[in-house]
Amino acid sequence: MSDIHRPVLLDEVLDVLQIKQDGLYVDGTFGRGGHAAAILARLGAEGRLLAFDKDPAAVAFAASQFGGEPRLIMRCASFGDLESVVTELGWQGKVSGIVLDLGVSSPQLDDAGRGFSFQHDGPLDMRMNPQAGPSASDWLAEASAEEIADVLWRYGEERHSRRIARALVAQRETAPLRSTLQLAQLIAAAVPGRATKRHPATRSFQAMRIFINRELQDLQAVLPQAVEVLAPGARLAVISFHSLEDRIVKRFIRDQQRGPQLPPDLPVLPQAYAPPLRAVGKALRADEAEVRTNPRARSAVLRVAERAA
Repeated sequence: MSDIHRPVLLDEVLDVLQIKQDGLYVDGTFGRGGHAAAILARLGAEGRLLAFDKDPAAVAFAASQFGGEPRLIMRCASFGDLESVVTELGWQGKVSGIVLDLGVSSPQLDDAGRGFSFQHDGPLDMRMNPQAGPSASDWLAEASAEEIADVLWRYGEERHSRRIARALVAQRETAPLRSTLQLAQLIAAAVPGRATKRHPATRSFQAMRIFINRELQDLQAVLPQAVEVLAPGARLAVISFHSLEDRIVKRFIRDQQRGPQLPPDLPVLPQAYAPPLRAVGKALRADEAEVRTNPRARSAVLRVAERAA
């Protein structure tokens, strides 16, 4: 178990999930098994953990580290398939807690061969599942300048999106974009000035990764499914690393509490709305000690919601 990765805000997640020995739990983002190992350590013989990960490397890691563990059910799939798998297992309305640790994992970032990082040269891939869908290189070879600009703005909030998109389209007329370093250098050359210490390719790489892996669509799909599969009083814990993810989670929980927004001139008052989900406390962030140990924790936000009893 020496290769098990300690995820951000682990103690806080375990605290809010209130692990029961005989509970049924879901880890929607297995990664390198940090949450899974900690939950399994608190489960009894009757407890079960269902884990998802799109990345075949993560599933292989689970087999090597947790092989023979009867309490772990591992699926190579997106957490967007949550409800169908839970129904298959007969856990509908019985799940004791769900954790979603969003975004790319540290091992994926550190492996230059995966193409997620602009700090190490590698093939321009960016797929969490390298066997599914087009790579970033494939997409950039076909997408129009308008489509590229839209992705960079929508998923990366990159204010120079049009300028970068034009540069990428012009480059592929000479030679296809194949490496992360080549892409990062082109973006840096296209962006005027360097107002901050952040690398000019940061937002563009984030945007392409999110788009290629349909990360926000999967998040929007899983949240209402979580409400349906959770048992009364059970909790959903979501860790976000940038504002786009956190905004979706925050608004979903808020809308669940508010209920349907009806026109003010409705002639008949509706029945009282019973919120199916409510926020538990305020958003949590890593303390200074954790940030010193893991700088990635600086941007992490944990939001927790509880299914109505």
